[in-house]
Amino acid sequence: MLYSGQLQKGRTNITTSDEIRINNQIRGVREVRVITDGGENMVVPISVALQMAEEKGQDLVEVSPNANPPVCKIMDFGKYQYDKQRRERKARKQQKEIEIKEIQLAPKTDDHHLSFKLRDARGWLAEGMKVRVRLKFKGREIAHPEIGRARLEAVLEQMKDVAVVEQAPNFEGKSLTMLLAPAGEKKKS
Repeated sequence: MLYSGQLQKGRTNITTSDEIRINNQIRGVREVRVITDGGENMVVPISVALQMAEEKGQDLVEVSPNANPPVCKIMDFGKYQYDKQRRERKARKQQKEIEIKEIQLAPKTDDHHLSFKLRDARGWLAEGMKVRVRLKFKGREIAHPEIGRARLEAVLEQMKDVAVVEQAPNFEGKSLTMLLAPAGEKKKS
């Protein structure tokens, strides 16, 4: 019986976090579908597949365990892992994380303070971030939502040159929120 890290005819019996089975770890099946480096596709007993891999000095790697019979490939397992990690790194690099910044207002926020908040929002939108405008109601102010909607419409009017509405104003509890995205982003999509 071989244990993890123990040598097996010149190869280490490696277990990975993705649970990819290689060589003698492939158990519980009589036959496997083998794909060779040349692209040959054949169904053979597991012992023959292991022997073919050993003759080539490579590994028998199970690529599709749920198929019937399981699909295995004769390849260099180290190269397979390296290529897989490279693909994952490339995919992570291409992902774009969008940050959402928030400005908070009240129905009674005066124009002077509003101009500071909108200046910050313009900067964030120029950097490609999205901005959530949250208008919080306190006490009896909630009885007049039209004042809040008018305030958000005024904000949108002042920001229309750099922003577009991604999410229209809607109530979340005692606050009215609106999500703005950079104006150039809408044109790209």
